[in-house]
Amino acid sequence: MVKNVREDCCVSDTAAPDTPGMITDAERDELRRHGILLTSLQELYTWGNSNSVWPLNFGLACCAIEMIAASMAKFDIARFGSEVFRPSPRQADLLIVSGTVTKKMAPQVVRLWNQMPEPKYCIAMGACAISGGPFKQGYNVLKGIDRYIPVDIYIPGCPPRPEALLHGLVELQKKIKGFKLTGPDAPRHLQADTTCEYPVPKFGEHDLEPSANPEVWQAPTIVRAE
Repeated sequence: MVKNVREDCCVSDTAAPDTPGMITDAERDELRRHGILLTSLQELYTWGNSNSVWPLNFGLACCAIEMIAASMAKFDIARFGSEVFRPSPRQADLLIVSGTVTKKMAPQVVRLWNQMPEPKYCIAMGACAISGGPFKQGYNVLKGIDRYIPVDIYIPGCPPRPEALLHGLVELQKKIKGFKLTGPDAPRHLQADTTCEYPVPKFGEHDLEPSANPEVWQAPTIVRAE
């Protein structure tokens, strides 16, 4: 039976693997249809990781209402394995920054992020979490949470609907499934030269100090035409 399967797959458009003895993705899919499952440690790791992302039970402003609605019966975030909102950051995988991040709240958000174990992910939900939104010119509003912690998925909107959050979660799952366990494409927690804990900003005389974490954010370079 396996011999026939391989013969059927040879007419596929999928290119033959470069490594001798390896099978193509088309051959692997054909074997799955016959009840034969072939996998690797990397595929098993990313599959389990992507389908059990537990968010932190945490919200900041009006976007949090949309996040709560995503867990209700109409939208049912449980379909994606993320219905377990954990009250403790030590049991959570995903930080959904849902709402306006004031400079008074920014140190607490970074502290929660540091308390979450790796692997962990961050979704910036809404215009306020991404760039400050309509309050960007306010002296008390942070112009994006990505100035202090790494953001994996950005969800624009004011506020984005629950469907947008579900779409962002699906995109995060795709990103996790594409991770490699070794090499330069490995996630943060598998890279020896990458820190998993970030400095918590402090209240200075006029602003937060530092104003941003240079390891995760640099001011864009603006080239003006003369």
